[in-house]
Amino acid sequence: MHLLDVTMFYAVHGGGISSYLNAKSRWLAQLGQWRHTIVTSSMAPGCATGGAVPAVMSDAMPDVRSGFAPVFTAGSASPCAGTALIALAGRSVPGIHGYRLPRTPRALLQICERTRPDLVEVGDAGPFALSALAARRRLGMPVVGFYHSDLYALAAQRFGPAGAALVRRYLARVYRRCDLVLAPSRLMVRRLAQLGVPAAVHQPLGVDAGVFCPARRDAALRQRLGLDPATRLLVYAGRFTPQKKLHLLAGAMQRLGRPYHLLLVGGGVAAGAAAVIPRSTVLPFVSDPKRLAALLGGCDLFVHPADGETFGLVALEAMACGIPVLGTGGGVAELIDRHTGLVVAPDSAGALADGVAAMFEAGLAALASNARRKACEHYDWNHVMPQLLERYAGLLAAPGHRVGAAQVRSSRA
Repeated sequence: MHLLDVTMFYAVHGGGISSYLNAKSRWLAQLGQWRHTIVTSSMAPGCATGGAVPAVMSDAMPDVRSGFAPVFTAGSASPCAGTALIALAGRSVPGIHGYRLPRTPRALLQICERTRPDLVEVGDAGPFALSALAARRRLGMPVVGFYHSDLYALAAQRFGPAGAALVRRYLARVYRRCDLVLAPSRLMVRRLAQLGVPAAVHQPLGVDAGVFCPARRDAALRQRLGLDPATRLLVYAGRFTPQKKLHLLAGAMQRLGRPYHLLLVGGGVAAGAAAVIPRSTVLPFVSDPKRLAALLGGCDLFVHPADGETFGLVALEAMACGIPVLGTGGGVAELIDRHTGLVVAPDSAGALADGVAAMFEAGLAALASNARRKACEHYDWNHVMPQLLERYAGLLAAPGHRVGAAQVRSSRA
């Protein structure tokens, strides 16, 4: 059984989609009977992929007959050993930090013709999606479209109503042609329905609760940061981009004063905005999930100022570490309830500050315990991946794919 994942959102610097694909890679390797390929355009030539070998950079077709399958060090930050990673040449897109559009998206069609996947999952609606649908027409395998990024909202923000209308028509055209459309949050299911794609299915992402767990907590983190032991330590982890609204964190920290301190982990085009937040410490992007878990667990409260996330995987990772979450909307808000955190009004530094103060005043211990429990019981990959594979099996049960469907279901036994 061969699954091919393709997206411009798979990159060395991580992110929720990279974590999802790496987790899927490990899961499929454990099951056996699976061959997995990841195709991306966002890995620079010569970049490391986790320790074993550099990423393959080629617009040529992989010669599977000669054993094409780059080997990677197994771990949460990289694909599992044996997963083939094909990194096509990409070009930068202004305003999109760290991700690159494919220079030759039709190379995906050639890859599909050579490798003959049983199923293709497309993680973005860009040129790769059109090439995957072209491969579907020619080869007949089903295509899954996963709406990881809200391109419609981005277009509306940058180009106004006219640009949003064009993107709306394009997205409807792409996703209506997919055999299955997945969305990581109910909010995005509703978004797709508004765009004219009413059959989207809610498929949440997950977390490795064995990696992101309270036991990895860095108990000496305050000491390492030169902070007083009584410091109330907040944390934000993720990309530093305008969409993440770090200026709201600056305003909130200005209002909160002492004894609050903010740890920011990440990088990006808005790094300057992060650097000037009062009473804050900035650490660079952490590729090692265990180290990230140690940092998250050493803090008191995860704060997420953006309200445009389609899911909010890092917030879920914080919950798995036993850290309550303060959010403002979007997919993050669906992860939180009154027992695990707090959702405040978006676009308001004052609301963020008031929410932080209120949570500390009420006490964080019960919230932390509940957050961990919810992450483990509902979002551990051991719960999420079988659900995803069952969706694959449903597609492969279509005429011409019945043997494949049986293989999918038997591999879960």
